[in-house]
Order: sequence, then structure tokens, then C-alpha cells
Amino acid sequence: MANAGRGPAPEAHDAASGETAARIRDGDGQAFRRFFDATHAGLLGSLRRRGLDAPEAEDVAQQAYVWIWEHRAEIDPARSLRGLLFRIGFSRGLNALRDGARTEPLADRRPEDLLPDPLASGDPAEIADLRQRLAEAVAALPERRRQTFTLCFTDGLTHREAAEVMGVSPKTVEHQMAAALAAIRQRLAPFLETPGKNPRSNRGTPTPGV
Repeated sequence: MANAGRGPAPEAHDAASGETAARIRDGDGQAFRRFFDATHAGLLGSLRRRGLDAPEAEDVAQQAYVWIWEHRAEIDPARSLRGLLFRIGFSRGLNALRDGARTEPLADRRPEDLLPDPLASGDPAEIADLRQRLAEAVAALPERRRQTFTLCFTDGLTHREAAEVMGVSPKTVEHQMAAALAAIRQRLAPFLETPGKNPRSNRGTPTPGV
């Protein structure tokens, strides 16, 4: 058996997660308790790394679980319930940090600066065009790479935090993110390298760091 000692295959994990989400959607309190037990420690740890103290993290986590339960009828079993939980928690955690006028620690953040950033200057029409092209490039990614890119680049999660949301290893997130960035850069290359179209065209295209 090729997977002996390696845990369940990703397909089995996804199926189990979808079944749990469906049960919670249907009001199964025991399924919700199992979901809580499986995700609570990870959510608390991620909130603490984002700068919340223990009581704040616990309060934000409870808010996230309450939101999930109160909106259970809206759950889509085909989408990651764990991912939804973490996004709600991170959003409310950020609000708590802002309300407390404290700065989110970035010591373990790995900025994804591998894409050109032509949005700092340039013609508004060109910027809007690039935004549209970027959105199309992201939409064209395979689902797992698109999810990884959204969590790390758009939502600003670290690779470790994204791994917790997705239920995979940080190394898997790293590989998926590298592949996503390579695909996006390749798709945007003709636009970014055209003289006069890219506000950074005279400075060259930055070299990927992975």
C-alpha cells in the first residue's frame, strides 16, 4: 500500500471534509463539535501568531464558530469549511487588532513579492487593464493553485497559515504557490514586457525568489 504511514490521500481528506460540512449544514451538532475539536487549536495558534493575546484569540475564535453555526444553511460542502472558518477568524482578528491600535506582527510573514508591482505608478487605464489581466490569470489556475494564491497573495497568509487552512503541509503550499506564480508571470509576460505598457518596463522584470 503506497500510502501506508502517510495518512489519508488528499481525495479522502476532501471527501471527509465535504461530508462534515454537509452534516453541519443540515444542523448536526455532533458533526459541528467534531469540526470544532479538529480546527480549534490550529485557529487559535494562527490568531496568536497574528498578534492577538490568548483571551482575544479565544474570543475571536468563538465568534468565528458562532458565525459558522448561525449561517450553516449557507454552507457549500464543495468548498473548504476550514478555509471559511479561518478567513472569518482572520478578518475578525484584524478588526480586533485595529480596535486595539496594535500592530500585527510580521516576523513569520513571507511576502509574496515575486510578481511585478506596476500599481504604484502609471496610467489608471493601464493599471485597470493589468488588474483585469491578473484576475483572468488567477481564474485560469487549477483550483488548488488558485486557492493557494488567494490565501497567500490576496489574503496575506503565510505559507504556514495557508497550510493550516488547506489541511496540507507548508511545503505543499510553497510548491503550489511557486507554480501559481510561474503560471501567472508567464501569462502576464507579453503585457509586462511591452515598452510603454508597464510602468516598470524600464527597470526590468524582477527575478523570482523561489
